[in-house]
Amino acid sequence: MLRSMVDDRRSSRAQRRTRVITLVLLAALLVSASIFLTGRKDSDIIVVTFPSGKQLETEVADTPEKLLFGLAFREGLPPDTGMLYIFESTGPHRMQTKEYRIPVDMIWIDESRRIIHFMQDVPPCRQDPCPFHGPTEPARYVIQTAAGFVRLTGVGPGDELKFSLRL
Repeated sequence: MLRSMVDDRRSSRAQRRTRVITLVLLAALLVSASIFLTGRKDSDIIVVTFPSGKQLETEVADTPEKLLFGLAFREGLPPDTGMLYIFESTGPHRMQTKEYRIPVDMIWIDESRRIIHFMQDVPPCRQDPCPFHGPTEPARYVIQTAAGFVRLTGVGPGDELKFSLRL
């Protein structure tokens, strides 16, 4: 009988210990998940400064979806904003405007952050297949912004841009 009571106590302690460990692990998991879910930004913002001093806040295309779709399906852009594509390597990065809702300006930039090519007022593509747009020179970055930005800022080939991460 005494042995049975001792075994019951040990079993009870082991069950409590297991429950406490399970609760602690569950709490740690929930805290980690909430930090991950609430602490993650939708995307980084890089402020691009042009020689004139004009600044453009660009959303970084840093996921496969953003690299593929870019500004597609968006009804508009706030003033002085755009999307910055940062490619892993320099190359002939050509762009389409398939499923875009607005015309855009596109600016191709080399590794030294100098403009090598731009296109203004590129219309949304409604046909299939959509044409590709791009320079003959290799680029490392592309900026897309609302049509009219290039004209308003007076940017041109050879202009050097400055990039800074907005914290």
